[in-house]
Amino acid sequence: MKVNLENWNPDDPAKWGEREKKIAWRNLAISVPNLLLAFAVWIMWSIISAHMREHGFHFGLITPDMSPEELEETWSEIRLMYWTLPAIAGLSGATLRIPNSFLVALGGGRNVIFTTTALMLVPAIGTAIALQDVSTSYLIFAGCALLSGLGGGAFSSSMSNISYFFPKKEQGTALGLNAGIGNLGVGFMQWILPIAVGFYLFSAVDADGEVVTDAALAGVQNNGWFWVPLLALCAIAAFFGMNNTSTGTPKLPGTFEGVFKTLYLIAIGVGSAGLGAWMLIGLGWNMWAVLPITIVVTLALMKFATPSAIKESLNEQFSIFEDKHNWVMTIIYTMTFGSFIGYSAAFPLLSQDLFVYTDPTDSSFVNPNAPNYMLWAFVGPMAGALIRPVGGWLSDKIESGSRVTHWTTITQIVSALALAYIVIQVRGSASPEDYWWPFFGLFMVQFLATGVANGSTFRTIPNIFSKKKAGPVLGWTAAVGAYGSFVIPRVFGEQIELGHAEYALYGFAAYYVICLALNWWYYLGPKREFDKP
Repeated sequence: MKVNLENWNPDDPAKWGEREKKIAWRNLAISVPNLLLAFAVWIMWSIISAHMREHGFHFGLITPDMSPEELEETWSEIRLMYWTLPAIAGLSGATLRIPNSFLVALGGGRNVIFTTTALMLVPAIGTAIALQDVSTSYLIFAGCALLSGLGGGAFSSSMSNISYFFPKKEQGTALGLNAGIGNLGVGFMQWILPIAVGFYLFSAVDADGEVVTDAALAGVQNNGWFWVPLLALCAIAAFFGMNNTSTGTPKLPGTFEGVFKTLYLIAIGVGSAGLGAWMLIGLGWNMWAVLPITIVVTLALMKFATPSAIKESLNEQFSIFEDKHNWVMTIIYTMTFGSFIGYSAAFPLLSQDLFVYTDPTDSSFVNPNAPNYMLWAFVGPMAGALIRPVGGWLSDKIESGSRVTHWTTITQIVSALALAYIVIQVRGSASPEDYWWPFFGLFMVQFLATGVANGSTFRTIPNIFSKKKAGPVLGWTAAVGAYGSFVIPRVFGEQIELGHAEYALYGFAAYYVICLALNWWYYLGPKREFDKP
């Protein structure tokens, strides 16, 4: 099979025959499971962190000579460290989306998909090995979480790649399948991992230094091992079954050259994300300082430390930063996808903290009547992903994405405030499990609203920007929106430790109000600058 497709032009009817259709659909069929696994590996820390607390992972910080006061204080610090792991993965995944937006133009789609999928074997295997021992260093887990961000970044390169295979009239279907099924990786992961850890194939070292087999702790390693054969198969399929196109990569590279260029840009993203993680956990900097520094460093490296082959393209695409509507839509899109992916990362740990470990003065206390939250964790992410096309369809139906966004934003505000009320009731109740179903139901409303709004914002952006700008704006907003997977778990973790998880929801509701005002002022109100795009 010819790897490099020269003179590929699907928009030319003379060059879009049965052979070309088969090639395009074969590449899509291979891309979809690769992207699904990418999302699964990226957000797997939402489940792993919950399992870590359940089995007493202490990162070597607990010693036998500690007093009860020292012990409780240390466990309090460890609980926040559990929350920080999915936040690190979120920070890395969002940061890596920025260079991934340009990878296909440099390295070739087939080379990029193969390389990113193969690289995800590193955090999968590393996590599995680290989970053998409850005293494994926190830095090792943080490093694995950082590299899990490779999955989050893969979204941008995957979507960019598939767009080059299909004519414009079929891109909606192709991109919808790639993104929609790919996003189901979050729900699939949160459904399968609680099942996978029930198979005790390994041994592990518990808190007393004893080797255990055929026990729950021994199955925790499956959180990592489960993905290894699937990733290997998908990487092989990408290598032998996918193509590079001349439309996506004008200067078609060989395999070695394409892989090398891909690794170069990925290294920039990993380095920037690593700097952010070090500022967060090494220097103890506030997350609101870490976030902009990480973004600025990434953009600076992209602009000044990239090969000359893509500098001209980058400079053209950086012009979007001069358009205020790019910033408006970035804020609004972050409300939609950022909330979706952030809640996906936070929901299992939040459920555990509110309904299982219900005594803040005794870290060993477990509520015997706690709901089985792991049984339901996957429902929200799966529902949010499946309903996303409805947002786009409804927006097309009423010829306005901004109007759909308006009402879904109101829904998010109301449900966030209602959730805050439920959280207060949970904290003051002797039987918090009584509030599980209202809590779960309101979170499902959030997932559904963010899914619909995500589809509606995708309809709005092309109606605001020119064709030349729409692509870069979509790539940029997708990257910044993904930082929700960093912000939301971190905010919840901090507020849980302070004893007021509802404060996080008040903050999110306030942000949604800002988005509501921006959407109305610029796109719906009497002084709107675009008419209901």
